[in-house]
Amino acid sequence: MTDSWFGTTVEVTLGKPGHGGFCVARHDGRVLFVRHGLEGETVLAKVTEDRGGSFCRADAVEIVTASPDRIAALCSISGPGGSGCCDYSHTTLAVGRAMKSSVLQEQLRRIAGIEREVTVEELPHTGSGAGWRTRVRLAVDGAGRPGFHRYRSSTIVTDLSCPQAMPGAYDGLAEARWRPGSELAVAVDSAGDRHVVEIAAPAVSNTGRRSPGRRGASARRAASAKTRAEKPVIGTGRVRETVSGREWELDATGFWQAHRGAAQVYSDVVREWAGMSDGDVAWDLYGGVGVFAAILADDVGTGGQVISVEFSRRAASDGARALEDIPQVRFTPGRVERSVDALPTPTVVVLDPPRSGADKEVVAAVASRRPDRIVHIGCDPASFARDAKLFADAGYHLDEVRAFDAFPLSHHVECIGRFVR
Repeated sequence: MTDSWFGTTVEVTLGKPGHGGFCVARHDGRVLFVRHGLEGETVLAKVTEDRGGSFCRADAVEIVTASPDRIAALCSISGPGGSGCCDYSHTTLAVGRAMKSSVLQEQLRRIAGIEREVTVEELPHTGSGAGWRTRVRLAVDGAGRPGFHRYRSSTIVTDLSCPQAMPGAYDGLAEARWRPGSELAVAVDSAGDRHVVEIAAPAVSNTGRRSPGRRGASARRAASAKTRAEKPVIGTGRVRETVSGREWELDATGFWQAHRGAAQVYSDVVREWAGMSDGDVAWDLYGGVGVFAAILADDVGTGGQVISVEFSRRAASDGARALEDIPQVRFTPGRVERSVDALPTPTVVVLDPPRSGADKEVVAAVASRRPDRIVHIGCDPASFARDAKLFADAGYHLDEVRAFDAFPLSHHVECIGRFVR
């Protein structure tokens, strides 16, 4: 058993970026995942987590030899010991995109066995990397102050100077006091209106509050997943969003793409790659309020069908209301894995699963219906690569792939792939 390195500082030279916002280094036979550094830099790395085994996690607390790509960090709260919001803010957007391209290509190669050059593209309205984010979820500490979670921690950084959010999103929030343990959902919609919704703290049992380790963590996660009371405190709590000239109204706490330029770009790519014709049948899985369903419906015409499957009944209801003038669209509330067997055979399947990706059951169910094309949207390169491998094993190959810098200043990246038989 290796003695714990927690809290120790070592000098290392950083290698390539890895998935998760770090660069890989090696010291004394072990791997270090070091945040806040750039490839080629020599840094003093302080170990922040060591659970034994072959690797540990560390922060670059001092730059001994800097990369020419290093800049003054644009986010003042995400450095060593800070929040997890902007782990690429110490380099330019162009270099950050190149790092994301490298990570995505490595994940596709290592997990899916796919060799592919992929260039991460900038989205409209990105600008300098500040002011692009339309949605933020803030935590509230025990003193009622809002902030961001410290990286891999339940501790809250009560400083709202992260530059990602649209201008004015946080106005007045730091000065007010909120219910301890609650969350604030902040949204600025397509109309420019700001909405802030206070979400009640999870109702954790006494056992969950007191229990350390996995038992307590499991109880707290279960409590967070339950429905919690929501109270609009600024605005109506109902946002208006527009894509391709069509308007949706939905809850400010509901899902919408965080980057203000993302929804339109993704819709355009989905429409092109789906290649629908009059009379075709499309599935829109994990469909939310039906943004993709709307553009698919335009091309299948009244003789075709688009079925949107969405777990959230509220989102499905909002989508049905927004698309009530399109008779060929049908919303089916429910879990994807429990719904697809009853659907008509599709020509094309579009799926936009959560960060964890679609699982084996969903991929198998989709592939068993033998659609001509599958368009997959993924917001995590490792999950996207795992799904790509599952589709490959089911007889599909990755025909096209594009990646977008949907989360500037951070390591996160969005992927869209088209799979064909």
